[in-house]
Amino acid sequence: MKSVSGRLVTVAALLTALLLTGCVTTTDNRFSREADRQKAVDNYVQLASAYIGQGNIERARHHLDRALEIEPNSPQALAAQGLIYNSDGEPELAEASFKKAISRDSGYTRARVYYGAFLYAQERFEESRNQFRAASRDTNYKDRGAVFYNLGMTQERLGQKAEALVSYRRASELTRGDARSLLSLSRVMVETGDVAGASRYYGRLLSIMQRNPNLQHSPESLLTGIRIARQSGDRNQEASLVLQLKNKYPESVEYQQYKALISNDK
Repeated sequence: MKSVSGRLVTVAALLTALLLTGCVTTTDNRFSREADRQKAVDNYVQLASAYIGQGNIERARHHLDRALEIEPNSPQALAAQGLIYNSDGEPELAEASFKKAISRDSGYTRARVYYGAFLYAQERFEESRNQFRAASRDTNYKDRGAVFYNLGMTQERLGQKAEALVSYRRASELTRGDARSLLSLSRVMVETGDVAGASRYYGRLLSIMQRNPNLQHSPESLLTGIRIARQSGDRNQEASLVLQLKNKYPESVEYQQYKALISNDK
């Protein structure tokens, strides 16, 4: 079962693997035209990205090395190389690769997304926000909704809740109201005092969960619902959500926060 949670850093979806046959070298006459060279680089990067997604770093490294042999300055290959360096525990090399990819092509949005996620993990939130903000301007990027969601996360960590609400709302629009964006919207809204808005988005979240049995409440979604119900005076809804939080996640931070909440109200 998949729980509804809004606190995961998402990097752009990894590309589907393409099968290549035969031995490819930089001296092959298929590279006599630039289009053929670029196609070969793209194929190797796609294979490397697929293997990274599977956790097979050695196979990914092999294909990426082939791509870089063909085109050492390929932004796509350099960005993927940053992922491999990061998985190897080499943050300095990873950052250098991400920066080089962006310098080679400032319009290569995927490199900015990777770099933004890297910076977020390093808790360099202002720099991360700037990368996601730049990436969000690319209207042709297929995972733009995820970019806005990540932008909202960085803005939250910087204490910019009004800006985060704008980003989460845009993410919800672009993804047609995915559960993660709806949860973040309702959570921040109730935290900033917009209980009516929070209740509206939380209701949409509950509707999605009812239609998809694979989606289950997380501690975050339960506590958000409890806060909304509590401030709305819906005691039945509050009691139901509290019981779920207590029974399913008794050791969670959110359950401790709930106990602190009711303690402060006494």
